[in-house]
Amino acid sequence: MSKEQDLFLNDDRGERPSPLADRMRPRTLDEVVGQDHLIGPGKVLRKIAEAGELPSLIFWGPPGSGKTTLARILATVA
Repeated sequence: MSKEQDLFLNDDRGERPSPLADRMRPRTLDEVVGQDHLIGPGKVLRKIAEAGELPSLIFWGPPGSGKTTLARILATVA
């Protein structure tokens, strides 16, 4: 394989770089910006999640507001 062809292959790790949004996405409740009245230290959702008693929840809001990210974080905490 020539060097020119190598330019178009994935990097040495065999992985494609992830999109910036994925790299910057919060991974813990402490990294989430906003909603402190719900997920701040000692607040309702944080207490429930840390107790492992997460009930069914419905998050509502415009696209890109962090609903799925918050749901994924809560699922890993609980």
